[in-house]
Amino acid sequence: MNTAEQIFEQVKALPEPMAREVLDFVGFLKEKQEHLRIKDLVEAQAGSMKEIWDNEADEAWNEA
Repeated sequence: MNTAEQIFEQVKALPEPMAREVLDFVGFLKEKQEHLRIKDLVEAQAGSMKEIWDNEADEAWNEA
């Protein structure tokens, strides 16, 4: 039995309100995973964009 099947077996024995909490937690984990993926993409992009963002013409857009 794989992990998803084990989770299913455990959750189906829970009362409905508790099963909803598990579902909410799964949603939280998915959002966390997506946030980390986006953060990794931004960090990977930062190096190549440094030259574009760090120049005199761009200085007008920087906050004082």
